[in-house]
Amino acid sequence: QVQLVESGGGLVQAGGSLRLSCAASGRTFSRYAMGWFRQAPGKEREFVAAISWSGGSTYYADSVKGRFTISRDNAKNTVYLQMNSLKPEDTAVYYCAGGARVTTNYLYDYDYWGQGTQVTVSS
Repeated sequence: QVQLVESGGGLVQAGGSLRLSCAASGRTFSRYAMGWFRQAPGKEREFVAAISWSGGSTYYADSVKGRFTISRDNAKNTVYLQMNSLKPEDTAVYYCAGGARVTTNYLYDYDYWGQGTQVTVSS
């Protein structure tokens, strides 16, 4: 079993940056791909970024490509999402996801989810 806890969300002005962290419990963390998803009010949860178990492969939604960077530190059981050049449309609750066997944008491939952290970008 893996538990995920996100942190690092907050309020930032457009053009600013935030770094989200996702701390995982459980010894199997490093075996699985990890991902970040987000959900804005009234919208479905959408894929943001994913990273392979080794960190050697990453995958981004077109809407964040070039602005966001996903990374992981398996020694610390932590995955990160560095978000730069933030836009008001990035406002959402951001969720960490784990347990996927491949680096995927499909949310049902992930077995474990965090509770989410709010990111609000003001214009």
